[in-house]
Amino acid sequence: MTIIASSILAADFARLGEEVRAADEGGADWIHVDIMDGHFVPNITMGPNIVAAIRPYTKKPLDVHLMIDPADPYLAAFAEAGADRLTVHVEAGPHLHRSLQEIRKLGRSAGVALNPATPPEAVAYALDLIDLILVMTVNPGFGGQEFIARSFDKIAAVRSLIGARPILIEVDGGVSIDNAAALVRAGADVLVAGTYIFAGGTDHGRRIQSLRSAAATPSDNKS
Repeated sequence: MTIIASSILAADFARLGEEVRAADEGGADWIHVDIMDGHFVPNITMGPNIVAAIRPYTKKPLDVHLMIDPADPYLAAFAEAGADRLTVHVEAGPHLHRSLQEIRKLGRSAGVALNPATPPEAVAYALDLIDLILVMTVNPGFGGQEFIARSFDKIAAVRSLIGARPILIEVDGGVSIDNAAALVRAGADVLVAGTYIFAGGTDHGRRIQSLRSAAATPSDNKS
C-alpha cells in the first residue's frame, strides 16, 4: 500500500502540535518535516528544536528532509531530536557517501533527495547505503508549487536504477488526487502531500483518505 507522508510545511504553525496529531489520527503513515536554511533553498523553516517539540504528538515516523548546506554538522542533532529518517540532497555536501554512513551510524534510515535537474545517476555509486530516494517534483523551497510533468519519467528511471534493492521512492511536490495514481504507476512508494492535506480545512483525515484512494485507482492520467 502506498505510504502517505503529511508535510507539515503547509500546516498551521500556530498550532503545530495539534496539526501533527490530527494528521496522525487522520491516517497519515509518516509525518514529513521540511528543514530549510535560506541558503541551500530560498526559504527558512525550522530546526531540531521543532522536531523535538512535535515528537510527543505522534508515534508515526518523522521523515526529516534536510534542505540545508552543509547537512553533516546537524545530522546528530536531528537524530537526537527524534527524526526516524534523515534525507540529504546530493549537492548539500562534498561527500554523499560519508553523509549516508553517518546517518546509518546514528541508527536512522538514510535518504537522498534529487532536485528536478539532478539525474538519478548521481546516486548510482551509493545505492548500498540508501534506504530512500526522494524525487523532488518541484524546485525545493516553497509549498504549493506546480508539479513538473517530466517527473514521471524520472521516477521510472529511479525505479529502474534501484532494481531489486529494498529502497523506497518518495515523491515530494505538487502531489494531489489528480496525479497520485500516475505517480504510483511510475514507481513511487511514498507520496508527500502538504498543501493538499492541510489547506483543505481541519478535516485532514478526509484528505488523506482521498489521496490514498486516488493512489490505488488505476489511471492513465499523467497531468
